[in-house]
Amino acid sequence: MMERQKLLSGNDLLKLKVCGLTQLEQIEELTAMKTNFLGFIFYEKSSRYILNHLNLKQIGEIKHRGKVGVFVNESLERIAETAEKTKLNFIQLHGDESKDFTIELRKKIHPETGIIKVIRMGNQISDELQQIINANFSTVDYFLFDTDSRTFGGTGKTFDWNLLNSIEISLPYFLSGGISSENIEKIKLLKQKPFAIDINSRFEIKPGVKDLEKIRKLNKYIHKTESRRDEL
Repeated sequence: MMERQKLLSGNDLLKLKVCGLTQLEQIEELTAMKTNFLGFIFYEKSSRYILNHLNLKQIGEIKHRGKVGVFVNESLERIAETAEKTKLNFIQLHGDESKDFTIELRKKIHPETGIIKVIRMGNQISDELQQIINANFSTVDYFLFDTDSRTFGGTGKTFDWNLLNSIEISLPYFLSGGISSENIEKIKLLKQKPFAIDINSRFEIKPGVKDLEKIRKLNKYIHKTESRRDEL
C-alpha cells in the first residue's frame, strides 16, 4: 500500500501510462522521461505480447516503480507467478474477471501490488456502468476505462467520454482508448478528472514500437497544461 500511495501523493499532475512496450531501449528512455507507468501485455494473442520480446528475468530487472502487467482472462496462478518473477507493481485485469476472482488474486499476490480493473466501454447505459463500478470498487485500487473490442484494447478508437459524466466513479481511474494529442484537450470537460491517461497505438510506429518524439511532446503538453491549472 505504501508504494502505491507514493504514486498518489505529492502533486496532482495528470499521470501518464505508456502501454504495449516491447523494446528495452525505449523502456529506458521512457524511464528517463519520468513516465509514471510502463505497461507490459501478457496476453498471447496481442501483437504487443511482451514475452515475444523480453523474458521474465529481463522485465524483473527493469528499475521502475510503476510496472503494470496486463492480463486477459488468465489463471490466478499464472498472474501471481508472473507478477512475482517480473516484480510488477500493478496488475491490470483487462478481461472478464469477476469480483470473486479479484478477491482470490489479492490473496496470492504481494500486498504492495495494486490491482487495476478495466471497464470496457461499449453500448452500456449509465445504470449498467454504475453497477459494475459498485460491484468492484472494494476489491481493486483503480479503474481503467477503455474502448470495448474483440481484441481487448489497442484499437486506437475513443469511446464516448460523456458516459463518464453520468456515473459516480468511486476510485482514481485511468482513461484509455484512442487518446491522442488532438483529443486530450477534451479531458477538461470531464467532471471527475482521470488520475492518469493510458496511451498505446496512437503513439506507435508499429505495434510495440513507440514514437518517442510524440510521447515527449505529449508529456510536455501535460506538464505545461497542469502547471497552468495550478496557477489559477
